[in-house]
Amino acid sequence: MALTSTASATWKGNLFQGSGVTRMDSSGLGTFDLNWKARTEEGQAATNPEELLGAAHAGCFSMAFSNALDQNGTPPTQLDTQAEVTFDTSDGPTITGVHLTVRGQVEGISAEDFQRIAEEAKAGCPVSKALAGTSITLTAELA
Repeated sequence: MALTSTASATWKGNLFQGSGVTRMDSSGLGTFDLNWKARTEEGQAATNPEELLGAAHAGCFSMAFSNALDQNGTPPTQLDTQAEVTFDTSDGPTITGVHLTVRGQVEGISAEDFQRIAEEAKAGCPVSKALAGTSITLTAELA
């Protein structure tokens, strides 16, 4: 079974002074303002593609890791995942990497098994696979 999810964006103006909005069309959960400054300067009241990609990656990894822990017989009580997506403009605009940090509450698992299963989930996560040309690193720790 295949499912296609849809998001869209509208952009007005040029890259540097223009702005846009992106919409979560499939879920209808909201719209998010976009602008170039949100990609290159901190403290902007708008999002950027990298933040949206980070949200998708954190969610996807959490789902994959939860499933892998459950299949190990050690289902998680809670997983908190952050994805830091680095955007660099010094050699042309490029996403240079993603760093996932996960902190988990999991009963009955060793730190070594937690780390091993986290690495396997990172490799198997569909968003990680979609980003195969990008460096993806991981920090995994038990709470």
